[in-house]
Amino acid sequence: MRILIVGAGGVGTAAARIAARRSFFTHCVVADYVRERAVAAARATDDPRFVAAAIDASDEAAVEALLREHRIDVVLNATDPRFVMPLFRAALAAGAHYLDMAMSLSRPHPEQPYARTGVMLGDEQFALAGEWEAAGRLALVGMGVEPGLSDVFARYASDHLFDTIEEIGVRDGADLTVDGYDFAPSFSIWTTIEECLNPPVVWEKDRGWFTTAPFSEPEVFDFPEGIGEVECVNVEHEEVLLIPRWVDAPRVTFKYGLGQEFIDVLRTLHKLGLDRTEKVRVGDVEVSPRDVVAACLPDPAALGGRMRGKTCAGTWVKGVRDGAPREVYLYHVVDNEWSMREYGSQAVVWQTALNPVVALELLANGTWKGSGVLGPEALPAEPFLDLLNAYGSPWGMREQ
Repeated sequence: MRILIVGAGGVGTAAARIAARRSFFTHCVVADYVRERAVAAARATDDPRFVAAAIDASDEAAVEALLREHRIDVVLNATDPRFVMPLFRAALAAGAHYLDMAMSLSRPHPEQPYARTGVMLGDEQFALAGEWEAAGRLALVGMGVEPGLSDVFARYASDHLFDTIEEIGVRDGADLTVDGYDFAPSFSIWTTIEECLNPPVVWEKDRGWFTTAPFSEPEVFDFPEGIGEVECVNVEHEEVLLIPRWVDAPRVTFKYGLGQEFIDVLRTLHKLGLDRTEKVRVGDVEVSPRDVVAACLPDPAALGGRMRGKTCAGTWVKGVRDGAPREVYLYHVVDNEWSMREYGSQAVVWQTALNPVVALELLANGTWKGSGVLGPEALPAEPFLDLLNAYGSPWGMREQ
């Protein structure tokens, strides 16, 4: 297998470091808009299979040319969601398979944003599913940790743990702190703003997909391995758009443990218009307010040495097994001290990067295969979870 990783930030660099310990591929190009960053990510692997390249992820023709030059089999998109569609189309044009960890962007309903869906996450990608099928190529979308591993958990629960499912809820929480900063998000603030300030989507079988107000339906969820109780709220996320396509569930939600301070900051950014992506003129230049916010905050990939604690991603499932009610929480926890010591990557970006690498190995050995545009829950869960254990990062299950 010959791989192109686009994006040499925290997640792309962590993916390269994880993949370097495996033998399923022969060649990997790490590409970034900033050549020096791509070079640093490739060199950090200390592996001759990795080379660096400079690329503008928004330039479809340039990406297609790079794919053809290196005879790439599969693209791993480790950029932010703005670049999903150009990379998605370039991979299709070049005859390569494609993986991403965040899907094409949504647009709220113009009149009823907190009741009805507009353009949903992934709609632009699913619109091209027929072309991917005709080409005999696979676009595996939403294959990070959330979405990604959380979707695998949903498929595993459906296949092995329940006779009927009543509700699936992805729940994400952490007890991470960052020394020396009053406010320092552990993941891309650009993506976090996109997720948290857009209208959250909920799935109910008798209603289909609908939206609510941001930060709605707060609940306290008890996370495992010492993290404890965290208040979680509805957030727009790909799992709600993916799971109902392949898993029979009357209700699907995604709730994120943000904390009141984080919610207050996001609300303030929104009130001031600093969440906007449209450029505004400042003196002689035009800038995106959201890009300015991102530039003013520390790079999440560089925070690992100051971070303490654990992050947990998981899927809560409620239903019936053998005539009795059952609730389980399938989860994956990463301790920042461990990920920094073992890989030099902070916990949140490492956990995100791990899962697409596992998926790439399953594609390389033929265990996972298909064509069209598929989510992780469209493929068998057991091989993925077994290989996750083999990577030295086991998952867990708790009966609620």
